[in-house]
Amino acid sequence: MSTPTRWAGVPLDDRRAERRGLLVDAGYALFGDGGEAALTVRSVCRACGLNTRYFYESFTDTDELLGAVFDKVAAELAAEVDAGIAAVGESPAARTRAGMAAVLGFSSADPRRGRVLFTDARANPVLTARRAALQDALLAAVLEEGSRLHPGSDPVATRIGAAMYTGAMAELAQQWLSGTLGTDLDIVVDAALAFFR
Repeated sequence: MSTPTRWAGVPLDDRRAERRGLLVDAGYALFGDGGEAALTVRSVCRACGLNTRYFYESFTDTDELLGAVFDKVAAELAAEVDAGIAAVGESPAARTRAGMAAVLGFSSADPRRGRVLFTDARANPVLTARRAALQDALLAAVLEEGSRLHPGSDPVATRIGAAMYTGAMAELAQQWLSGTLGTDLDIVVDAALAFFR
């Protein structure tokens, strides 16, 4: 009598999506805890209990997996920022503060998030490219927010302000994660907000 397989009765697309999710979660844990050296096809498959053929069903190599890890963490960050901003109403200062607090709080709540989004993203080519795209998306979101909250503003000044804000936030996150700014998130956010008033 044969034992039913793990995915018996599960549609093919759902099986593939579940296996991909397991691989991404394992990649996140391995990279987040041990960096690039810890991320191999075998280590990922071992961590999630899958055969290597399932790895290649979803990814061509560990670089592609790492990109998917970044995308997942970046999407979770975006949701956190959106929720934080939505909870404070229409005050520009309150929305800016909520966005800053969400970025820093999310990134430091689990050190692996910070490693993927900021710390190792400076050295790893895959993460560097993803981080650049994330910066562009953040810049676009800040421009949209600025135009909505301050209609009729000088577009060049608005773009300069948005560029300065997004660049400063990336460096602020880096410094926060390194521990050089202390451990009080509110103090850091309030001090940072003072520069953008």
